Amino acid sequence: MSNVKVGLVQMSCTGNKEENLEKAIKGIREAAAKGAQIVCLQELFTSLYFCDVEAYENFQLAELIPGATTDLLGKVAAELKVVVIASLFEKRAQGLYHNTTAVIDADGTYLGKYRKMHIPDDPAYYEKFYFTPGDLGYKVFKTKFATIGVLICWDQWYPEAARITALMGAEILFYPTAIGWATSQDDATNTEQYNAWQTIQRSHAVANGVHVVSVNRVGLEQNGLMKFWGGSFVSNPFGTLLFKGSHDTEEVTVVELDVAKTDQYRTHWPFMRDRRIDSYQPITKRYIDEG
Repeated sequence: MSNVKVGLVQMSCTGNKEENLEKAIKGIREAAAKGAQIVCLQELFTSLYFCDVEAYENFQLAELIPGATTDLLGKVAAELKVVVIASLFEKRAQGLYHNTTAVIDADGTYLGKYRKMHIPDDPAYYEKFYFTPGDLGYKVFKTKFATIGVLICWDQWYPEAARITALMGAEILFYPTAIGWATSQDDATNTEQYNAWQTIQRSHAVANGVHVVSVNRVGLEQNGLMKFWGGSFVSNPFGTLLFKGSHDTEEVTVVELDVAKTDQYRTHWPFMRDRRIDSYQPITKRYIDEG
């Protein structure tokens, strides 16, 4: 199938897991009604972004994957005949947790999960307190409508992650995300940060000749100190924006992608052909020292 319709559910969250899950399912239904075949939810959509603090009680938000939420979403996916990409807080074992995205096929089948590889630790983003780095490697999922790659938020900044996932055959890269501005920042800083975030992901589209779909949350959280900046977007394989969302409004959007464009762009701009894989060994070093 060359043309694929993807749905983006950009929403705000509350402290009530059931309300958030209900809103997400409503978004999936709305996207499906608009013709979506693959629907992507934002990072950790069942809760507020709890990594703003290091609090042991937040581990109670974690769940098994597969588990109750993926079972429920599987029923929704089968009913609507859509693929669902769902970012969840995974409890792998006692004292072992991951930031994980599950992929459910259009017949409700659980296809597997990707565990976030790059874990940030910044003010208000204390993810290393909660999440063990992923150990499943980079993943692609052969869904009914396309072969997709899934990466998560902080992974967005790493060209190596996008490259490897593309080399594994991903036709579309999906990035569930939770990123925002401190409300104390000035507009110039906000604009620069958002532009950098969008630019690096559009660069992944260009370098790899694939569509990129990034889905972020909106809303004020952390007692009003953080405004999640939304701005969900879709880029074609040459970095052209096909859609850009609002910075403060909940939106359910469907965008049609022609995944055959990958062959066209890779043929005319043969970055994949001209890769010098024999020269890339130094990339595995932490830093290349002179001595």
